[in-house]
Amino acid sequence: MAQLDEWLATAQAAVDAAVAVLHDARPTEIRGKGNPRDLVTEWDLRAEDAIRQVLRARTPGITIVGEEGGAEAGGGGARWLVDPIDGTVNFAHGLPLWAVSIGLVDDAGPAVGVVAAPRLGWRYLAARGAGAWLVEHGERRRLAVSAVERLDQALLVTGFPYDRATSPDNNFAEWAHLQRRAGACRRLGAASLDLCLVASGALDGYWERKLKPWDVAAGVVVVAEAGGVVTTTTGDRFDVDGGEVVATNGIVHAALVAELAAVRAARGTHEPI
Repeated sequence: MAQLDEWLATAQAAVDAAVAVLHDARPTEIRGKGNPRDLVTEWDLRAEDAIRQVLRARTPGITIVGEEGGAEAGGGGARWLVDPIDGTVNFAHGLPLWAVSIGLVDDAGPAVGVVAAPRLGWRYLAARGAGAWLVEHGERRRLAVSAVERLDQALLVTGFPYDRATSPDNNFAEWAHLQRRAGACRRLGAASLDLCLVASGALDGYWERKLKPWDVAAGVVVVAEAGGVVTTTTGDRFDVDGGEVVATNGIVHAALVAELAAVRAARGTHEPI
């Protein structure tokens, strides 16, 4: 636990550095990263640089992998996975639903996560075996997932891939299907916040595919430590590098996985969903 406490403190310090850079930031240099829907701004780069400086100084032997700067070699089996602005499209448009997300994965899987939404005053943090917490306006409270028991009463959230205009694997069929089966579905535009809102009980479930490790590394720790369940979209063991996730309160998990399977089956047989 001492090692996890140290890593959690380091992640918080790195988030502090990024939040300081992003204070009152307004992007002026916005461009697509090979896809016009996948945006990057000058502030993504500045925030990631600030994060890397802290992580290098405090954990020099650990590999750092960032969305903007790629991998920076370290030693051992642990990795920092960094998204300096998760929800860059929201950030670029002035929508406050974006976050700084820093997770650490070791040989046993996701171990530490900190997700901060500076414009909303939220900071989520968790370490394996130590619970999940929200710090909001200086007050700290322990997180717990919801107690919703039925999928038709559940509030779900998802996202859509950047190649949705050209790829048939675009989550549209799953979205339409679950809009009919679930209580309601939302799309917020920041995977780390989607996960943390499941952990807080505000949302009951989340699914998505075509994700990157830095999208989910921090948030899945928060969900698990809040009592939730995290798997692949087929219900198998979660892999941070696998590109997909289902995270729920645990109670509706099997039902959500089953509905996603029904969509896959219908697509394969060309039957209406």
